[in-house]
Amino acid sequence: MRSLSLQVLTAFVAGWVLYRVYLRYAQNAALAVVPGPKSKSWLIGDLKAMFATNGWEYHKQLMRNYGAVFKFSGLFKAPHLYVYDPKALSQILSKEQGVYEKTEDFLVMNGLIFGNSLPASHGDEHRKQKKMIGPVFSPAHMREILPTCFKVAYTLRDSIKQQVLRGDSEVDLAAWNSRVALELIGQGAFGYSLDTLLEGAPEHPFTTSIKNLARSATDPLLVLPRMYLLPPLSKIGSPRFRRFLVDIVPWPKLHAIRDMVDVMDSTAKEILGQAQKSLEAGDEVLKARIGSGKDILSILLRTNMLASEEEKLPQGDLLGQIGSITFAGMDTTSNGLSRALHLLSEYPDVQAKLRAELQEARKQSNGDDPEFETLMSLPYLDAVCKETLRLYAPVPFLLRRVCTDMVMPLHTPIQSALDPKQELNEIFVPTGTTIIMSLIGCNRNKDVWGEDAEEWKPERWLEPTKESVVEAKVPGVYSHLMTFLGGGRACVGVKFAQLQMKVVLSTLVENFTFAPGSKEIIWQLNGVIQPTAKDAGITSTGHRQLQLPLKLSYIEAED
Repeated sequence: MRSLSLQVLTAFVAGWVLYRVYLRYAQNAALAVVPGPKSKSWLIGDLKAMFATNGWEYHKQLMRNYGAVFKFSGLFKAPHLYVYDPKALSQILSKEQGVYEKTEDFLVMNGLIFGNSLPASHGDEHRKQKKMIGPVFSPAHMREILPTCFKVAYTLRDSIKQQVLRGDSEVDLAAWNSRVALELIGQGAFGYSLDTLLEGAPEHPFTTSIKNLARSATDPLLVLPRMYLLPPLSKIGSPRFRRFLVDIVPWPKLHAIRDMVDVMDSTAKEILGQAQKSLEAGDEVLKARIGSGKDILSILLRTNMLASEEEKLPQGDLLGQIGSITFAGMDTTSNGLSRALHLLSEYPDVQAKLRAELQEARKQSNGDDPEFETLMSLPYLDAVCKETLRLYAPVPFLLRRVCTDMVMPLHTPIQSALDPKQELNEIFVPTGTTIIMSLIGCNRNKDVWGEDAEEWKPERWLEPTKESVVEAKVPGVYSHLMTFLGGGRACVGVKFAQLQMKVVLSTLVENFTFAPGSKEIIWQLNGVIQPTAKDAGITSTGHRQLQLPLKLSYIEAED
């Protein structure tokens, strides 16, 4: 059996290699006019440098040298495109989104990890799921879960307070931010508690799995097999046979991902099962749930029950949303919070100004928590959040694959690689071309945001929007930013992400002061951008431990 499996695998790999060689020559001719760096390797091109954990410096170097559209090399020097031109992104995400699909490996990987969910679907299936799921993240529903979110944030505040008053010189906020982000999703989205948020409490296996999944799946040793081998291998045999192959391959990194997926699947089944039982038991039982049945999952299940048979989501689709919502929400929220707190520790004047605004808002509310509309519209809190998510988008880039030959228009012309005197206002992109959409590149584009685009300046959001920003027509769903994408693929949970970030940030800044710690903080490119320290230890999966040690002082409440 093992010999036959290896023969089948060898045949697929050989066929795939021949196809990739052919594709390389076909695409090279079409993209010859697009400038870009010389390939670093005939075998893997620039992929190792692009996806390295310290690869952000390489990204910045290429953006400075070549602008908003350039070519780089993939496997066997196959030409890929790197794009952050706003007009090109508008075509990719809005005007011709059916032509620029998620890459096959992305769809397959998400399907294997989460099941049939929004990240793993496309076309009519994606539109069906989004039509059902999108409305449950409305501002009206966010208003209902605000008390639950503040309750979670206060538990976090009390646990950190104990650490600070005990005399701990530094507090690792990366760990706390991961835990609170998961618990906000657990209680607010699913009516389910995943973490007590008590100091010293054991980490829920679901937390560990979600936290490690992104950097495990984007490990440099796994990126190439995932991108180029996973799609054909996923078509071999039955799911049981494919699981057998995963089990027998002597690859610890692959087995680590397998174990993470198993934990996530069993936890998702438990969460969905409890929610459905509560719904079936009636209003009294539903009201006894965390959040009194106002959580996002309970609303989704009620909506799904009332839907027509054509629009109703089957059990497998509902199950898939739990893992995908948790994965998408936890990493963006926790790392967005970590970045904001790190920046506030380095800019004490901004920190003080933000704290003053929060204290005044509480005073205006007679000491109570601010209402939803008040919290979401606090100008300086909003400015700090927007500027952090602009300059440091937690997910820096995503991939797309061109399904049909297309002419891509450009907002800013580029110089032809064949004739430097010739400017190109559009480029021909052949079928099969892989594109990296640089979300963070668009957010930092000086043609859009001005010469200070790479500076963290919350005050820019208190001024009238620059004409260059308006004219660029960036297709982002959130404040001219690409952080939460745009068009049909825009993040459905953008309002929930904003709410979580503002609730936690307002709670912590109002109760603590933050200053840089003694360790140098390094931000790694792990699919999402995550913090670690220069001397951080190594985890069981072979990665640096996530850390953000900062100095905190507790602010005593005034009488």
